[in-house]
Amino acid sequence: MSAVLLDGERLAARVRAEVATGVARLRERGVTVGLGTVLVGDDAPSARYVAMKHADCAEVGIVSVHEHLPATATQEDVEAAVARFNADARVHAYLVQLPLPQGLDEERVLRAVDPDKDVDGLHPVNLGRLVMGRPGPLPCTPQGIVELLAAYDVPVEGRHVVVIGRGLTIGRPLALLLAMKRPGCNAAVTVVHTGVRDLAGLVRQGDVVVAAAGRAGLVTPDMVKPGAAVVGAGTSWEGRKLLSDVAEGVSEVAGWITPRLGGVGPMTRAMLLRNALAAAERAAGST
Repeated sequence: MSAVLLDGERLAARVRAEVATGVARLRERGVTVGLGTVLVGDDAPSARYVAMKHADCAEVGIVSVHEHLPATATQEDVEAAVARFNADARVHAYLVQLPLPQGLDEERVLRAVDPDKDVDGLHPVNLGRLVMGRPGPLPCTPQGIVELLAAYDVPVEGRHVVVIGRGLTIGRPLALLLAMKRPGCNAAVTVVHTGVRDLAGLVRQGDVVVAAAGRAGLVTPDMVKPGAAVVGAGTSWEGRKLLSDVAEGVSEVAGWITPRLGGVGPMTRAMLLRNALAAAERAAGST
């Protein structure tokens, strides 16, 4: 068996084109969509990721506003940058790039973000909206995974999805989203992590497996039900090389699989652009 490739870059290009159309439509009304980023310190992967986000913005016509704080920035410095973006009418949505340097309280920073400008969908208010099934910005990676599975006709509704990882950015919100009664979701969801007994046996039950633990090569071919869809959402770095949670060889067992590069990552960034556009549309509708 050779798995169907879940090409996130191809789908993300389609989303970017749709966002560009929406951005142009707002510009005709005199609204220039603005996306802000706050980067603290000099973490190389974070800096590269922020640079890609700004390149995406340029492609679709969104104006980027960036603040780069030194690694020595205090909690007060970071929260002051958040307050500036909250008050800046040019910025319709923004994010604080995670992880923050040691010693800074990420949760406190996230709580300080204006929920209406929360492009990552990680503010407690927006996570609460997700739990209650209310409209609001969805976390970008979970939203991107759901759309990627739907675009390639991966059966999810009524199936068993196993999510490996319980992190705030992927595992927890993805499990909530997939369990909800909405198109492309409505699944039975099991959340596991690297500390559970018989991890391999639990993963092998999944019709869809999403690996989001950040441990290279965690999911091996013997852990995958033949024909299952496997999404590598967790990554780690070995020098400058990006490693997936999904080991080589899984593609020979799976029915669908994301590539090591060009799978979930492009979709995450595409959903961020869509959330920024939606925030600008909400702001324009209220003025």
